[in-house]
Parts: sequence; C-alpha cells; structure tokens
Amino acid sequence: MTLTYYGHSCFLLETRGKCLLFDPFISHNSAAAHINIADIKADYILISHGHGDHVADVEAIGKPQNAQLIGAFEVISWFQQKGMQGIGMNLGGKAHFDFGTVKMVSAIHTSGLPDGSYGGNPGGFVIWNEEGCLYFAGDTALILDMQLIPKTCPKLDLAIFPIGDHYTMGYEDAALAAQLVQCDRVVGCHYDTFPPIKIDKMAAQKAFAASGKTLLLPSIGEQVAVK
Repeated sequence: MTLTYYGHSCFLLETRGKCLLFDPFISHNSAAAHINIADIKADYILISHGHGDHVADVEAIGKPQNAQLIGAFEVISWFQQKGMQGIGMNLGGKAHFDFGTVKMVSAIHTSGLPDGSYGGNPGGFVIWNEEGCLYFAGDTALILDMQLIPKTCPKLDLAIFPIGDHYTMGYEDAALAAQLVQCDRVVGCHYDTFPPIKIDKMAAQKAFAASGKTLLLPSIGEQVAVK
C-alpha cells in the first residue's frame, strides 16, 4: 500500500493494483495548483461527507474514469442522480471489494451537500487487505468510538487524522485519537488550507512525539508507505 497526498484531505491509496481516491478537493485548492487532476487515476472514490471541500472534484475526476463511489447512502444517491455509480454505506457497516474490505466508522461533524441537500451522517473508513490496514478518519472531533476500531478491525498500520482545529479536532486531540486507535504512525490533514486552520507544524509533531507517536506531514504530491 502506498499513499499520495494531494492537499487538504485528499489522498490516493494504491493497493492490489487499484487506485482509491479520498475526498477529492484539488482544483479549488491554491496550494495544489501544480497538480493536474487529469493525471490522477481513480478506480474508486471514497467520500467521507458532503461538504464542498471534500467533494469538489468527484465528478471531474470520477466521471471520465467511470469510478465507483463509496460513502454514506445519501451522498452516493446524490451523485447517482448526476449519472455516477456507487455503493452507499452507513456507519458500522462493511463491504468487500476487489481491493479489500471497507468498514465505515463513526465521525462527529456535519454533512450537507453543495446544493443544500441532506448529506446523511459523516463517517470515516478503515480499509484493509493482506498489504496493510489504513484508517481515514474524515472530518471529525475526538470521539470515544475510536477505541472500538482496534476491537473491530485489524491492527492499524497508518491513520489519517484532521489536525487543523476550528472545524475538526486539533493536533492535541488527534494525538489522543492515535492512542485510542492504537496506531503509532499518523498522517495529518485538513490544516493550512484556509486561515482558520493554519497550524504550528513543529508544535503538532512535538505533541505527537510526547505521546510516543509519529506525525507525518507530507508535501502535496509526496508518497508515504502505509506499512
């Protein structure tokens, strides 16, 4: 499994010869202006919730490639009305795909679609196969439900947490989240894109180190090995 960061909360996971794109928000992110979305291969697009900074490029990337969408039932239904295909899930459920297993887990946030439609409940995803196990938390506060993940999923090799505060948990809470999910390596996201979520990156990494965890802050376009 390899992970490529495309800014904000957007990542590409490559595993078993498949490409899984998470929460595509690239063309509207000035920090990712050097990324050409036409170059991004996506067999699947996983959507944590309906906010514009997580779905902005779903159609532009997914439609030309006939990508399969995965996410909350309401979000997937909204995109199906636009001619896209997908599998609608809900919290606590899991589904099996050619790349492995996906379990949709709790997140505490809001979820409205760009046109004001109801977006259902936000969520996160745990994805696993013989190559590794990844937790993408989506936009969330620190929640005690996270402690259920090690009890219901394989051991995590890597977790992706929002760390920008204001709209999600900040890095202090994310360091606690790493303890709850029993994961030693965390990739940070949802920070520095907008003024309210600018952070002190050195302070964030020190907060994780103080609890015996490693916080990775890849540059846009940089790859990280999941395992």
